[in-house]
Amino acid sequence: MFKALKRIRLACQNDQSGAFSRELLCLVLILSLAGSAMIFSASYAYAEARYGTPYYFILRQSIWLIVGIALMLAVSTLSTDLLYCLSPILYGITIVLLLAVLVIGSTGNGAQRWISLGPITIQPSEIGKTALVLILSYYYKRNAESAFRQRGRDSFVSGTLLPFLLIGGICLLVMLQKHLSGLIIIGCIGISVMFLSGIRLRFLGILGALASIGVSALAIFTDYTKRRITIWQNPERYPLDGGWQTLQGLMAIGSGGFFGRGFGKSLLKFSYVSEPANDMIFTILCEELGFLGALGTLFLYALFIRLVFRIAERSYDTFSRLVALGIGCKVGIQVLLNVAVVTNTIPNTGISLPFFSYGGSSLLMLFAEMGILLSISRQACHNN
Repeated sequence: MFKALKRIRLACQNDQSGAFSRELLCLVLILSLAGSAMIFSASYAYAEARYGTPYYFILRQSIWLIVGIALMLAVSTLSTDLLYCLSPILYGITIVLLLAVLVIGSTGNGAQRWISLGPITIQPSEIGKTALVLILSYYYKRNAESAFRQRGRDSFVSGTLLPFLLIGGICLLVMLQKHLSGLIIIGCIGISVMFLSGIRLRFLGILGALASIGVSALAIFTDYTKRRITIWQNPERYPLDGGWQTLQGLMAIGSGGFFGRGFGKSLLKFSYVSEPANDMIFTILCEELGFLGALGTLFLYALFIRLVFRIAERSYDTFSRLVALGIGCKVGIQVLLNVAVVTNTIPNTGISLPFFSYGGSSLLMLFAEMGILLSISRQACHNN
């Protein structure tokens, strides 16, 4: 205990001079402002009808955005050594929160995933995504410096099984919340970090196959997910009972055409597309900005991921490199799955679009991750 506290104190004293990546900061701000504009455009009709003011969602999102930017800048001042020391603590806190949500969590749409703290609601699974990236990066760095290097990365137990158990600890608790989309995303993030660490693909393939079989069995034999798969296969047969959201989303995407109807001129956000400012916001974006707007948005995401991977390449530290790669993969996975959901390529599982979907805890954790990336970029610039 005292040894860990000493390491944290030394990490706090570690000077991490240098400027962080201005390109990354500018790109994050561009995505955030574009997302806020789309949230207002997509939500004002729904907000007016339900809450009596068109500014209900954008005002709250603006507050989260300001707090998130402040959090990002604060986290960016932390040294990577301190982040390394705090990783096990954050993982432990995440496990406690995931256990707590099963006992005192609030329920919505048949799932128990949130903890209410007065006017604030947090979703521990969002914290779990970041905590998993940090703890896996911590594990691989720590073991690379000790017996793990001596045994080599070919060791099944140290290189694959133990990290897989760290992933499984979070995934099991998320599964108990009936949160299939969170389970899939967290599993994909964990597998990505393990793959990027350089472990043997044979070992990773075995456990990955077993995990895929488990998730598939859960989806097939659980009534909640089984029904979603049935609706996904034939949404036209359930136009008013589960397929409405998918059908209206596809109609919004198709009606946008190549150039779109124009910003703010969506018709299907008027009580047709369900949750237009949340998981389905990309459909409104396609309707208003068309194929060109959707392509431009995806291009911004591609630039972001490329920049994050470039920061990772410049980092000489195992922990920093894996954290940057893990965060980049997390954003990429969520964008890919969100677009796949709204285009009915995969079953509707409720996946938010980073920087664009309305939300509090998810946005704050995203900005905290951006702060971590800025901290890593400062280290990379200083080393170079």
